Amino acid sequence: MDGLEILDRAERLGRHSDSSEHYTRTFLTPAHRAAAAQLADWMREAGMAVRTDAVGNVIGRYEGASEGARTLVMGSHFDSVRNGGKYDGVLGILVPIACVHELNSRGERLEVAIEVVGFSDEEGARFSTSFLSSRALVGRFDSSVVGNQDADGVTLARAMRDAGLDPDEIRSAALDPATLAGFVELHIEQGPVLLDAGEALGVVTAIASGIRYLVRVKGEAGHAGTVPMARRRDALAAAAEMVLAVEKQCAAVDSAVGTVGILKVKDGTGNVIPGEVEFTVDIRAPDDARRHEAEDAVVKQLERVAKRRGVDMEVVRGPHDVAGVPCAPWLQERLAESISRCVGHEAPRLPSGAGHDAMMLANVTDVAMMFVRCGAGGVSHNPAETVTSEDAGLAAAALLDFLRNFEPRA
Repeated sequence: MDGLEILDRAERLGRHSDSSEHYTRTFLTPAHRAAAAQLADWMREAGMAVRTDAVGNVIGRYEGASEGARTLVMGSHFDSVRNGGKYDGVLGILVPIACVHELNSRGERLEVAIEVVGFSDEEGARFSTSFLSSRALVGRFDSSVVGNQDADGVTLARAMRDAGLDPDEIRSAALDPATLAGFVELHIEQGPVLLDAGEALGVVTAIASGIRYLVRVKGEAGHAGTVPMARRRDALAAAAEMVLAVEKQCAAVDSAVGTVGILKVKDGTGNVIPGEVEFTVDIRAPDDARRHEAEDAVVKQLERVAKRRGVDMEVVRGPHDVAGVPCAPWLQERLAESISRCVGHEAPRLPSGAGHDAMMLANVTDVAMMFVRCGAGGVSHNPAETVTSEDAGLAAAALLDFLRNFEPRA
């Protein structure tokens, strides 16, 4: 299949952006709704019946060879982080659409029905609602988040109603696990492992465990020129040491990573000692045991810093707290076989350090993931994010081979 066409569609979809200066697409903005409409059109062109569920997921269905066949679900998300890359999530929708188009053009029907899902909100950039749409799909939607507000004070509930969606109907979006044959997500790696190994495609073994915290540090504001250094309770200086502690403690745990992505100084002024600071902490590891080890070490070290510097500290768990998810071995094998047939050698296997909608789908069915190599050093969540047309074409060929050879488990 034509990788150039897949990348062209990614570029066209990227024009639907909340910003005229960079690619940003957040839940239920005009750009987001336009992208959803475009995906629905491409799904129909591919031969699928299309519906939009109660949380704005765009779902295309291609029936199986027999009535009552179980459903193999594929897909990824079409929202983005702010100033992100155009292939994150989107490639995992466009490649399955291309596969279904090929099947339909040849009149092929499979042992399973296929549903391709464009998940409406995975990143949670607008309302701080990670995995909102996939949580709804597995019946784990947290109704309390409908009161979350965006930067303009618009609530999630209002944004949904403005888009013609009813928050009270979200429970209706849940899939019936008894009808499912599995979930497969294709995604760019968002890292350099495949690139460094010279491999186009890989099979994901597990998806990392992760948690986010909000840390508030309270010291004492004061005049920048009159308070001696030894008398200061500088919240920002304490927070700076804490940021470095996150880095050090996570680096000491095998394969764990820690990130401070947001730091805010309350009422910050150039001639005032910072009195209050808050920052985020994101901790991830390949499994729950190592993640817990890293987060325990981080929190203890933050407490030591706060005590030594004479500041108060509050550590608040955020809404993002997900256990590590192993991919189903039998699906890993089927994906590996298809990749090997397409590239001519054994498929590499690697864990995912990023979170994905597959983590939520694992609550109701077996899941698997195929990674596609990133260029530009493996960078993602960044405008430099890139994929080659050759790799996109290989991904489509491998996924199509997987579909044609897929046999659901009893």
